[in-house]
Amino acid sequence: MSLPEIAYGTPRKLPRASSLKGRVAVLDIAFASSSGGASFEGVTKKFIDGLGERLAMWVDHHDHELHARYASDPRFLLTTKAEHGACPELITPELVERAGHVDTVCCHLDFDGICSAAKWLLGGHEPYAGADDDARAVDTRMGEPSTRGELMDRALRAQPRSDAIRGLVLRYLVDGANDPGLFRELTEAAEPLRRMEAESNRLASYYTVEGSLALVDARKRGGAYDKTKLLLLGQERAPISLVVDESAVTAAARFDSGINLLELLGLEGGMPTRVSVSPRQLDRTVEILRRVVI
Repeated sequence: MSLPEIAYGTPRKLPRASSLKGRVAVLDIAFASSSGGASFEGVTKKFIDGLGERLAMWVDHHDHELHARYASDPRFLLTTKAEHGACPELITPELVERAGHVDTVCCHLDFDGICSAAKWLLGGHEPYAGADDDARAVDTRMGEPSTRGELMDRALRAQPRSDAIRGLVLRYLVDGANDPGLFRELTEAAEPLRRMEAESNRLASYYTVEGSLALVDARKRGGAYDKTKLLLLGQERAPISLVVDESAVTAAARFDSGINLLELLGLEGGMPTRVSVSPRQLDRTVEILRRVVI
């Protein structure tokens, strides 16, 4: 039996349902939020409706207020990040069997999503002992992943637009994450992240703190940077970090902080501890978040 085809998506940008072959399993892709110009109705629901009966299973661990709409549909396994820090731990042999034959796996394009896809291809079994733990450490940024898990995450973050690198990570996982040749290729692929991290460290020196908010302007950067790392560096200075660049204003807090950025900013759907809004909303966002009392 041939393996399912692989497609990639994000909460804001999903492939056309008509472009996906046969029955489809969707893994680690959150429902779209109202921030950043996307919407549940315009992106997620359109995709679900487009797949129709071809949707075999949707598995995700990101908070969203509209999860309740699908609670009675056995094709949806939807939890919060507090319940499950990463998606692969939700992929079990029983779940894969219950879904039945799948022609396409559509997954998120980070390590968490690709590890979920690999686990699905392997019938719900971990690609290597500890893969679930690695995905949780990487996705929550809490704890230390193994050398293999960290390398795959770094390679993906170093080249976030590369389908070739995603394919390399998936192949490495499905093969049991033991191929030394693929390990060397991933090591080379991860090298550009060093420069991005160096730029993030440089930018972090310009953080300013007002109340509960650490703010930095990344529009004055000297090259590519790692936004997740920069946000984490900000959280070492204040409970909420905020990075502004040309494309978005992004605010974040630790996922276990109890801070709900959606409520604070009057947004709907999505993760309560990481949100992005238009740069036009910078002043309003800063005014609200710097006054948060923790």
